[in-house]
Amino acid sequence: MNRSLRVGISPPVDFFDLDSDERRATAAAYADAGLDHVFIADHISFHNGLGIDALTFLAAMSGIEPRLDLYAGVVLLALRHPMVAARQINQLALAAPGRVTIGVGVGGEDRHEFEVCGVDPRTRGRRTDSSLAVVRRLLAGDVVDHADEFFELDRAVIRPRLADLVPFVVGGRSDAALIRAGRFADGWLASWCSAQRFATGIARVEHEAGVVGREPDWQHGIQLWVGVGPTTEAATSHVAARMEGFYQVPFSAFAKYTPVGPPEAIAEFLAPYVAAGASTLNLTPCGESPEAETAAIASVRELLAG
Repeated sequence: MNRSLRVGISPPVDFFDLDSDERRATAAAYADAGLDHVFIADHISFHNGLGIDALTFLAAMSGIEPRLDLYAGVVLLALRHPMVAARQINQLALAAPGRVTIGVGVGGEDRHEFEVCGVDPRTRGRRTDSSLAVVRRLLAGDVVDHADEFFELDRAVIRPRLADLVPFVVGGRSDAALIRAGRFADGWLASWCSAQRFATGIARVEHEAGVVGREPDWQHGIQLWVGVGPTTEAATSHVAARMEGFYQVPFSAFAKYTPVGPPEAIAEFLAPYVAAGASTLNLTPCGESPEAETAAIASVRELLAG
């Protein structure tokens, strides 16, 4: 049992196609079920123009259901100037104090997404490191002088200063992501990795933090799609269709790291990650109905957190 475990759900991509009453009812259902937060991914123009601006989405969500925390999982920081990103995050945190966590990733599944934003995809890792360091200083209230190959800032400042710092986590599976998490963030948000890899990744992140003299209050987590259904076959059919439609690659590429079935099977799959140090589970459920998806994730939370 892990009473500090936080479990979040990703709203449907068509959430804002619902009318206002349906939005409130959907968000209220998450909170009533005992879920801790909503999370949303971030894409500007992904595979022929699809996408959601995570920070705008969470800002809108913040007023719909104040019982839910807000988790960006993850923002493609390389596609934003750090001054703009810092202002957006500052504003979101002011609107929802104490409820915001920002995940940062480098993306790269669709290189054209970076190209149409005027960013060389080959620089996305270095650009993310640079921007993340600057954004965190700005949110801390520092007056920032900074110059590198990407950004030049002279006495940059964001006011008002936040009363509480916004926690940041870094998403990704690469060694570069682990180093980035240790040196710049408060945790690692893993995806598509084994529980053993998750445990060794956490150790690497915390080692890298020690190298630069950091001791954050760690918030490690894992973010996964989940197939929900009474049987493995039914659950797999739901999640495979959704993932193939979004990523445009066969589900077999994700099957090994995608829990499927009833809540008991999903919780059994996730338990080793919790034992290895996951304090956050971000789960995107795919089932026969939104009600079934919410109920399943709530049951998973109850099984794992008590």
